[in-house]
Amino acid sequence: MSRETVDRETLLATRTELLKTEKALTRVTDRVATARRALPRVRVEADYRFEGPDGPLGLFDLFDGHSQLAVYHFMFAPDWAEGCPICSFWADNLDRLVPHLAARDVALVLVSNAPVSKLEAYRRQMGWAMPWVSAVDGAFSRDMGVTFPPDEIAAGDATYNYQRGGAPGAEAPGFSTFERDADGSVYHCYSAYARGLEPLNAGYGLLDLMPHGRNEADLPFPMGWVRRQPRAGSPDKDPCPGTA
Repeated sequence: MSRETVDRETLLATRTELLKTEKALTRVTDRVATARRALPRVRVEADYRFEGPDGPLGLFDLFDGHSQLAVYHFMFAPDWAEGCPICSFWADNLDRLVPHLAARDVALVLVSNAPVSKLEAYRRQMGWAMPWVSAVDGAFSRDMGVTFPPDEIAAGDATYNYQRGGAPGAEAPGFSTFERDADGSVYHCYSAYARGLEPLNAGYGLLDLMPHGRNEADLPFPMGWVRRQPRAGSPDKDPCPGTA
């Protein structure tokens, strides 16, 4: 994209004009956040089971004493050797947030379908400290709209991001929030998918401020440039199994 070169006074004038739009966007974002918090919730009746490094867990246990739970649905199928590099990019952004979120009564957990032994090995490779559990039978991932049976995909019936037929593959990324009442009842409050996950990624927020932006127009798919961090020991070119 060709950019005009101007004097500083002209830049200041155009920048000040853009600030009006940025402020308007901030106000819209605030209204959306308020509407999101006002959404109704649904009580979780299913007895979802998970496996953590120290043994079996229920959904209630994932709250770790907090009243709110944030779940990032990390793409890692049982037969994959490693986790999705794109989800790894998101996890790099999330890892250091755990204590800050805890200070606001929020527990953050990664959930995947791969066995906990694979999750732990990959977590050590990536240097993450955040909790990560295995959805033992996959029921939680299916109900949260991030894992899809082969017959649903083949028939075009798999629903992803609230659109029928939108599943990119057997696994997809997502984010879900839950609330726990004083009596121990757990409620599903919100889920987001696809570009709805972008607020969780500070890297994309920073790229949006840069002169060249995300610069993804010429790639096979928008996140085709993402690679695992070198410490993971992965090949330089290693597309996500869910998008390759």
